Amino acid sequence: MSSSTRSLISPTQLASRRGKILYRTVLLLVVAAFTLVFLGPLYWMAANGLKSTQEFAQIPPTVFPRSFHPENYKSAWSVMDLYHLLLNTLWYAFGALAFQLVLDVAAAYSLSKLRPVLGNVILGMMLATLMIPATVLVVPQYLTVLDVPIFQRNLLDSPWVIWLPSVTNAFNIFLLKRFFDSVPQELLDASAIDGASPVRTLWSVVLPISRPILGVVSIFAIVGVWKDFLWPMLTLPDPTKQTLNVGIYSLASGVPENWLLAAIAMASVPTLLIFLVFQRNIMSGLTAGGLKG
Repeated sequence: MSSSTRSLISPTQLASRRGKILYRTVLLLVVAAFTLVFLGPLYWMAANGLKSTQEFAQIPPTVFPRSFHPENYKSAWSVMDLYHLLLNTLWYAFGALAFQLVLDVAAAYSLSKLRPVLGNVILGMMLATLMIPATVLVVPQYLTVLDVPIFQRNLLDSPWVIWLPSVTNAFNIFLLKRFFDSVPQELLDASAIDGASPVRTLWSVVLPISRPILGVVSIFAIVGVWKDFLWPMLTLPDPTKQTLNVGIYSLASGVPENWLLAAIAMASVPTLLIFLVFQRNIMSGLTAGGLKG
């Protein structure tokens, strides 16, 4: 019994010379269109940062800079104090990463392997929060960090105002739980027979084989803090403690626009490098769902 695959173009037509030319032409046009849509704004930002002030204000704008002014990047770096803002952002990002790796991994492992009472209900409630728009939660979160219940502390202008909200990431917990579900129970049983506690089993058995998904969660944690704008703007009013995005926005009215675009281009470089270096890890971590034996 043979089966055939239905498509807009039959295999016979696709194998012909005309079909191959048509297929490659359409493929090239689609790839070029998507490349222009995604990389066009990045090029426009970087190219305008290299233009002089007069050329930047020219109408119609030039696609390619007539003369290159790399000193715009140097001026934006020093005038807008991007080094200090970069250190702030790195501190917030890696702090959020540390908290997420510890607490989200513990939560996902508990839901997956320890199976607490009402664990499925807890997981369902966490996933339900993904349906709530993030902007709806801004006001209650702000009121919470303004006067933390029980502790009666104001967390504004402190790293905790960035770290604590980032820990409650239902999507990362779901990704981790899905991976932990694929870990064979026999490995955990063998570890328990050897006398290892659940914490020891997690540290010595589960985490070493969970590097792909841990890499994905790490990238999501860093990029999430790096690209955030509204929450740091509300909770970090002190200019010396702001992130890159908020700091650049705060100084935008005092610098030329070509310097501003140069600063934005430099602020975008770290996240682009993270994606280019770890894109294979991202795909392998997201598709990891089993172990080869």
